[in-house]
Amino acid sequence: MSTIEKLHGGYVQGRRVRVLSDALARHIPPDARVLDVGAGDGQMALAIKKVRPDLEIRGLDVHVRSGMPVPIAHFNGKTLPNDESSYDVVMFVDVLHHADAPFVLLKEAMRVTRRSILIKDHIASGRISFQTLKFMDRIGNERYGVALPYNYWWEKQWWQAFAALGLVVSFWSPWLGLYPWPASLLFDRRLHFVAVLEKVDPAGVRLNGSTPHP
Repeated sequence: MSTIEKLHGGYVQGRRVRVLSDALARHIPPDARVLDVGAGDGQMALAIKKVRPDLEIRGLDVHVRSGMPVPIAHFNGKTLPNDESSYDVVMFVDVLHHADAPFVLLKEAMRVTRRSILIKDHIASGRISFQTLKFMDRIGNERYGVALPYNYWWEKQWWQAFAALGLVVSFWSPWLGLYPWPASLLFDRRLHFVAVLEKVDPAGVRLNGSTPHP
């Protein structure tokens, strides 16, 4: 493990899990069944569970490690091995940019969820942001054998994908405060976002019972 990787693990990772789990937990309905796709070591799911003990959280990952703190099953990275509408929320935390076909995974999530899809991912906005994201990805994931296709979408691409699937964006925020100062000056900016996407029926009514704003 390099010095930079050690600094990331000790200085950044704990704060990231704490801040992000709090942010995500606020957007999950009470008593929901949550599928965490790309759950990794399970620490994010565990942190959310500690904040929200009412939730049932299960995970999927292409590399299932031993001794996970939440139940995690294997999947092939493309097709979710779950029945239609079997979960209230499908969650992707820094996963879709690792996928060869993120739109396919989003479509699968739409099939599996009853209510909403919760996403934390990245926004590319130019060469500097792209190189910064690549650096962050290597430091955080390379040593674990995670695929690194660097498949970062521009903000417009995200919104186009949501619209193509007929999903309503009920929440979007690019300001998360994941990194302590001074690392935040380089690694926060507008490189990250959290979004809540809701399914709607043919009449345009959200499946949680409310009606989207025009």
